[in-house]
Amino acid sequence: MKQEVSVELAGGRTISFETGKLAKQAHGSVVVRTGDNVVLATATANPDPREGIDFFPLTVDYREYTYAGGRIPGGFIKREGRPSEREILTSRQIDRPVRPLFPEGFRCETQVIAFVLSADTENDPDVAGINGASAALTISDIPFEGPIGAVRVGLVNGAFVINPTYSEMRESLLNIMVVGTADGIVMIESGAKEVKEETVVDAIEFAHTEIKKICAAINDLRQKAGKPKRQVTPPEFDQAYYDDLKSRVGADLSDRLDTQKHPKAESYTLVRELKKQLQAAIPEDDEAAQKKFKTYFEILRERIFREQVINHKRRPDGRAFDQIRDIWIEVGVLPRTHGSAIFTRGETQALVTTTLGTSDDMQRLEVFEGEAKKRFMLHYNFPPFSVGEVAFLRGAGRREIGHGALAERSISSVLPDEDKWPYAMRVVSDILESNGSSSMATVCGASLSLMDAGVPLRSPVAGVAMGLVKEGENYAILTDIAGAEDHYGDMDFKVA
Repeated sequence: MKQEVSVELAGGRTISFETGKLAKQAHGSVVVRTGDNVVLATATANPDPREGIDFFPLTVDYREYTYAGGRIPGGFIKREGRPSEREILTSRQIDRPVRPLFPEGFRCETQVIAFVLSADTENDPDVAGINGASAALTISDIPFEGPIGAVRVGLVNGAFVINPTYSEMRESLLNIMVVGTADGIVMIESGAKEVKEETVVDAIEFAHTEIKKICAAINDLRQKAGKPKRQVTPPEFDQAYYDDLKSRVGADLSDRLDTQKHPKAESYTLVRELKKQLQAAIPEDDEAAQKKFKTYFEILRERIFREQVINHKRRPDGRAFDQIRDIWIEVGVLPRTHGSAIFTRGETQALVTTTLGTSDDMQRLEVFEGEAKKRFMLHYNFPPFSVGEVAFLRGAGRREIGHGALAERSISSVLPDEDKWPYAMRVVSDILESNGSSSMATVCGASLSLMDAGVPLRSPVAGVAMGLVKEGENYAILTDIAGAEDHYGDMDFKVA
């Protein structure tokens, strides 16, 4: 049976959520409408858990069909192909806030899909995609600790605007996407034209007021059309097994994890050797025992890190909480490129190049309104040797596209006006070493490379990744996080 709820946000813009009419065989299906935008979001999960994995198998796909804007795809092939960069970035925007809200131990393959069925030329459908995914998961039988709500905030003529139109965004000094639950913030993604920090904080608080309204509307839809949730039994914690493992190898493992004593690669090798020694004492054919050991070894590794930070106020490499790793920089390193720079921070290194071109070199994009041109492109590459691994070299993955877009957004606001600098600009960041914050190394290297190429930036841009470790009421804020602090910490907040 069809059910519908709607919510009016600040400024009079309305979002409606409808279920029970389309895609009824999906476990959760919601149509979101904002203006003439119509987005169908579905959530489906396999009935049985996937065996032999220690992660949550979630995939998220967002697609914008050209028919939604009344257009036929250009070129010889008149059918949508692989996802565009924008579709990949929006898929990541949906994935990031929903992924942490599934219960521990849930291992059923889960897929969230959002299709843009109708698109006007004024409202961006990406926000509707996030809200639709949240609503579809919330009303489904899939265990999900939501709902979440998403809004975009602009700053037009000194006033905040919720979900600004494309025309308003062209005049806005701020473009910030905020996603959260009724109780707190889950994700922030932003670009700004050098606005004050206080303004950004005020925008986040303003956004959260509207997010609460969206969450309330989705909960209302759950009351009307929600299915009973599947029961997930969290894995039991064997305290005796953990205590025994900690007493035997805790001190040794802690020493091997100390990257002040051992460089990252050496530390990883030492930890891997210890793990192999302990595994050798377990019969190879005892898969349950092998799996249990791997699980508890990883738990011990994480707890050692968190205890060191919270209880002993010590980071793995011995730095103070607000200390940045050593930096060295070199520019003009490649003789035939227009601009080049090496930016190294600790064990993270980026080789960044700039190439200038004419208007013919600008990237052409297919958008709902027709065609558009893009004069500044930043591409990020992460080869396997940067972390001492072996892998096939393929096209750019979602992570590489996402990191490139993040750095591109950081630099875009300081580029010279097109009427004063009518050139196409392509920046490529090749990560040569990585131990955390490679996207922020890209931002720093891009500024250097562009200036080396003679691009008159309004000001240089630098970036740093901030982390958080929180246990109860105790917390530590970490500056310039390394790989382990990103992996075992509670937040990765990149600021440029």
